[in-house]
Amino acid sequence: MRVSMDIELKDVPGQLLLALNPISELKGNLISVVHHHENHTPRGLIPVQVVFDIKQENLDAVISRLEESGVEVARVGEERFLEHIAVILIGHIVHTDIQDTIDRIDRTGYAEVVDLSLSMPRIENPSSAYLKIDAVGKKELKDAISLLKSVAAEKDLLIIEPIETELT
Repeated sequence: MRVSMDIELKDVPGQLLLALNPISELKGNLISVVHHHENHTPRGLIPVQVVFDIKQENLDAVISRLEESGVEVARVGEERFLEHIAVILIGHIVHTDIQDTIDRIDRTGYAEVVDLSLSMPRIENPSSAYLKIDAVGKKELKDAISLLKSVAAEKDLLIIEPIETELT
């Protein structure tokens, strides 16, 4: 699972390494580290955001080891959705019940519409909508797009997907 963690470090050399060691030792895979060295928390500590992948059963051990070494764990949040795509719908989006379209994606339990931007030039003209969809994995994202295509066909909407290219 992917975890986003906010930690607070003392402003002394070696603290960042001290904080990253438990993640590495428990087979965590670092995705990003944002070290806000120029900022200080109200307690006078340096805020750091760490994002990493780790097995669920190892997360509590990481937190325990951090706290035992004096690292303040301010927030821990699981990032459920790992895959993202943006699509455009064109047609009579509002008249064909955009809420129903969104609900069908959200009800899957593995994908959600997380952003929507709608343009309606005139009531008799087609509208366009930008939808950002997040999903728990690549397969689930493909399934969500397949579902959206089915809904779009049923409602006579055009769906425009990003062009995917494979780099060799």
